[in-house]
Amino acid sequence: MQRYFLKSDELILTDEDFHHAIKVMRLAVGDQVELVKQSTEVVVAKMKQVTESSATFDYQKTVETLVELPVEVTIASALSKKDKADWIVQKGTEMGAAHFIFFNSDFSIAKWDQKKQAKKIERLQKIAKGAAEQAHRTKIPTISYAKKIDEIFQQSYDIQIVAYEESAKQGEVSQLKKSFDLIEPNQNMIAVFGSEGGISKSEIDKLATAGYQKVGLGPRILRAETAPLYLLASLSFVSELS
Repeated sequence: MQRYFLKSDELILTDEDFHHAIKVMRLAVGDQVELVKQSTEVVVAKMKQVTESSATFDYQKTVETLVELPVEVTIASALSKKDKADWIVQKGTEMGAAHFIFFNSDFSIAKWDQKKQAKKIERLQKIAKGAAEQAHRTKIPTISYAKKIDEIFQQSYDIQIVAYEESAKQGEVSQLKKSFDLIEPNQNMIAVFGSEGGISKSEIDKLATAGYQKVGLGPRILRAETAPLYLLASLSFVSELS
């Protein structure tokens, strides 16, 4: 069943959601959809009326659903080349991330200039929304940008880790599990990832000073767009499946 996120608690679709429902999905009066209210309550609703710019629905029932990770995860990724940010947001949303921060790192080749930032974030926010609907999430992740890694430290988290390839090279395999073992339900966590060139020694030192634990992600060196997904999959296994 198709799922849409409402802009209020009224059972009305407008703008792009309306266009998708009517023009793309070809929904008609009498068809049912799942609607996620601002309160994150999910309801099944039947289409009641369609105008030129909106569709209204009648409430049918509330859906009980547990699809969000038990810990609120922020993925902080250094800017990478091409469409890797798109991939990280889309797949990371499907796997349960709550927030994404993209930052300019010492080794970042890609740059988001002042003119591009708003458009980039808007585009990524749309990708997150579409992925959240596809995955039947109850929350749409937020997207933000930091000019440098120092801005990430302005907020503290219950669990703070940084994926460091040197830890993987040295055979470190236990710190990630130790960090996961510390997690309790409803806590928040941030995981920092480098770009194609990794994270500089200067940035690692700053992260360590701010209380971030260096973790390896297994014995193999992962690509910039793969590492966040590895972490989210591992976290899901530990916190939801085991």
